[in-house]
Amino acid sequence: MRSLPVRPLFVATFALTLCIAGCASSGGGTDGPRRGSSTRIIADELAPLMELNVYDAIQRLRPSWLRGRVGSAPVVLVDGTSQGGDLRTLRSYRVRDIEEIEYMSASDATNRYGTGYGSGVILLTTRR
Repeated sequence: MRSLPVRPLFVATFALTLCIAGCASSGGGTDGPRRGSSTRIIADELAPLMELNVYDAIQRLRPSWLRGRVGSAPVVLVDGTSQGGDLRTLRSYRVRDIEEIEYMSASDATNRYGTGYGSGVILLTTRR
């Protein structure tokens, strides 16, 4: 019977240990709020920000949504309808009144709502 050399066995064991450790620490835990997609802010993410207005919450979580293209800002729609239509509208809503916030790119907004949404749309879904 022939025994395996110690060095290759050690290297193989070490590599396997690193792989297992890497998989175990790759996230997926439940520490902190769960992050939604880059185009959606879900209730879990909003929970720690209940006392803020929606503008400030977006500024913390997805600041790129607030930057429009070529001097214009995204249009704001609340429950599918335009209410004021600009970013000032976001300051009038508290996070505790919001179920979900979604961002639509200019092309998606144009496909859905027609022209006039060159900087996209921020959709607020309120808790009714």
